[in-house]
Amino acid sequence: MFRAFKPLLLLAMLAVVFVLGGCSDISVLDPKGPVADQQKDLILLSIGFMLFIVGVVFVLFTIILVKYRDRKGKDSGNYKPDMHGNTFLEVVWTVIPILIVIALSVPTVQTIYSLEKAPEATKDKEPLVVYATSVDWKWVFSYPEQDIETVNYLNIPVDRPVLFKISSADSMASLWIPQLGGQKYAMAGMLMDQYLQADKVGTYEGRNANFTGEHFADQKFNVKAVTQKDFNNWVKKAQSDSPKLTKEKYDELMLPENVGKLTFSSTHLKYVDHGQDAEYAMEARKRLGYKAVSPHSKTDPWEDVKKNEFKVSDDKQD
Repeated sequence: MFRAFKPLLLLAMLAVVFVLGGCSDISVLDPKGPVADQQKDLILLSIGFMLFIVGVVFVLFTIILVKYRDRKGKDSGNYKPDMHGNTFLEVVWTVIPILIVIALSVPTVQTIYSLEKAPEATKDKEPLVVYATSVDWKWVFSYPEQDIETVNYLNIPVDRPVLFKISSADSMASLWIPQLGGQKYAMAGMLMDQYLQADKVGTYEGRNANFTGEHFADQKFNVKAVTQKDFNNWVKKAQSDSPKLTKEKYDELMLPENVGKLTFSSTHLKYVDHGQDAEYAMEARKRLGYKAVSPHSKTDPWEDVKKNEFKVSDDKQD
């Protein structure tokens, strides 16, 4: 009898290990804003449906395993299954999945459409506009209204919607701040909108969630959510104490390398709109000695191949 239930017990033990092992560090289930909160509810709803389905399957599996197992004294000679189908069962296993899909689709579609606009609780507040630009391997954040640009960090006020204008200067990336909301792709020559909001003062981790090469793991940033008063004070300090962002300095930021946190008292938006210009980073790298044929290399990517070909030719002549 134990052997029949052994696979189920092992599966249950593995499920407990994986689920409880990660409960303390799942940031998407620890939302700090209305967008992330809606998405958390949707995730939990989906998990609930899946667990219910798995539970029903396990119960039916156990009943069938026990009731119809082969055992001593059981007369199976009169067992004649109906091989022509069972209309009732066919209707059940067709209708139930349809109902499950509908039950999951309705809240999913409602949530997706609601997230395309500012959160309901703060829809009357003017959103803070931030241009988020991904560059291998850094994040550039531009505040057009405040005329400030930061690199690898972001300051935002709490209880106010933030409208991100997301694009990329080179590789396709993804902006993701788990505790504030789900990820959204950043692509060169395109501009994607995303509303996020923080309800609590704190520092939240953000990152690029789409693999972009060698130093992808280092393309992280912190989001510091502060009161509106503290945000205004930071803006004044950044405007007065930080240097202007020159075109030459911005070209240097286009190089595929890591940099630290930087602050400027002007933005790159007067030089380029990456949502419209997909080639600017390649042109900037070319001006600085990088060849446009390869976004990650200073040299001709075929140089080593050519050297090997010449070497082979020389060996043949000898």
